Amino acid sequence: MAETSTLASAIAEVTRNYPVQRIILVAERGLLSVDNLAMLDALKVAGGPLEYIVAVPGRRYAESFQVLAEVVQPLCVAATAEVVGEVPWSPVKAKEPFVKRLVWAHDPLRAAEQSQQRQTRMDPLLARAEQCVVKLDAQDAGQTAKGRKLSDAGAKARLHHEVIEARLSRIIEVDRKHEQLSWKINDAHLAQARLMDGKLLLVTNVADLTPTEVVQRYKSLADIERGFHVLKSEIEIAPMYHRLPDRVRAHALICFIALVLHRVMRMRLRASGSKASPERALELLRQLQRHRVHLADEQTVVGLSSISAEQADLFTSLKLPRPSTKNLWTSICSGAFDFGIRRNQALR
Repeated sequence: MAETSTLASAIAEVTRNYPVQRIILVAERGLLSVDNLAMLDALKVAGGPLEYIVAVPGRRYAESFQVLAEVVQPLCVAATAEVVGEVPWSPVKAKEPFVKRLVWAHDPLRAAEQSQQRQTRMDPLLARAEQCVVKLDAQDAGQTAKGRKLSDAGAKARLHHEVIEARLSRIIEVDRKHEQLSWKINDAHLAQARLMDGKLLLVTNVADLTPTEVVQRYKSLADIERGFHVLKSEIEIAPMYHRLPDRVRAHALICFIALVLHRVMRMRLRASGSKASPERALELLRQLQRHRVHLADEQTVVGLSSISAEQADLFTSLKLPRPSTKNLWTSICSGAFDFGIRRNQALR
């Protein structure tokens, strides 16, 4: 099913099962289209409109370039840190005209990085194309050189393929109809690409959030994506090998608890200034071992492996008591979280 269909049914289910009075939908740029915006505007939550913050795929909307060039770019030229603002925006292709808030953010450091990355992709392509032209001209003049003989058709096809792989087809235009190897730089598209560098465009109908708050809400998506990554990699929530519903729910619950513990660890490590990731913390704390020795006289001696300074700092950062022979639990990390990671063994 399309995202719009699943989205509408999911929102309806949430409002039916929970006493939610307000929903702000935050979505990536893949959801934005004129039809989808009309669909979102038609959805209701507790009698009021559904509110949303959706990223704009700026390269698909010509009107965005005009707004950026005339209004936004003059404010970004001298920027040394991220700047945020908003302008009214209305999609040209809409059947019925409607105006939304177009919130924009510009990061000059990110803009310089993206511009350099594009130039780094362009320069080798253009250099190889120039070398091919020189070799083809030499061949036409009767000169011989090492290697296979080039043809204009083969050189054009290869350059066209390399340009597409580098995602530069809008900027470097290869003339495949010309008899000889020929290309040109589309200055208009290059200027548009440079204009978009470092910029984030968001369409929203939320009235009571400032532009900065709208940008922060959208950037929180990265934290959700990080959670999905943790579930799929460290916790390995899939694939599931369960058939009975109770086992499936138990599997999901254990993995969810593990994700919560992972997030708590990450927040506490970050708040304390520690550079360790949750994965690194688990790796270090898992080295702690409890030892129980039974002596010949039936005496039992219990001990704990020595705690290094780095491990002690982790316990402090995580706000957990250091384990001792009287407190023989290593930590929430190496116990409950490890239990979530090894969910197959636990459920079996």
